[in-house]
Amino acid sequence: MSKDIAFKNRDRFIELGLTIAALRKMQGMSQEQFAEKAGISRSHLSSIEAPNIARPFSLEVLYNIADALNINAGDLLNFTLPPTKTSKPSNI
Repeated sequence: MSKDIAFKNRDRFIELGLTIAALRKMQGMSQEQFAEKAGISRSHLSSIEAPNIARPFSLEVLYNIADALNINAGDLLNFTLPPTKTSKPSNI
């Protein structure tokens, strides 16, 4: 599989990686524990979860990650994290 991804998919891979990281953390697993459960290396998982890297990966890896999270792969793709709170000055 080519590591080059279309620009339009870059943000999708980043968002998916951030979702995987958030769900993993909510389940209380370290990257090492989760990577072992998903059958991938910790460095591969780290590159998938990295917020500044658009790391493409195979469907097999997606299914392994979904299984490790106990979620359907389709649900993982459609999962939406709530927006993060940012501190904005109040205009009172």
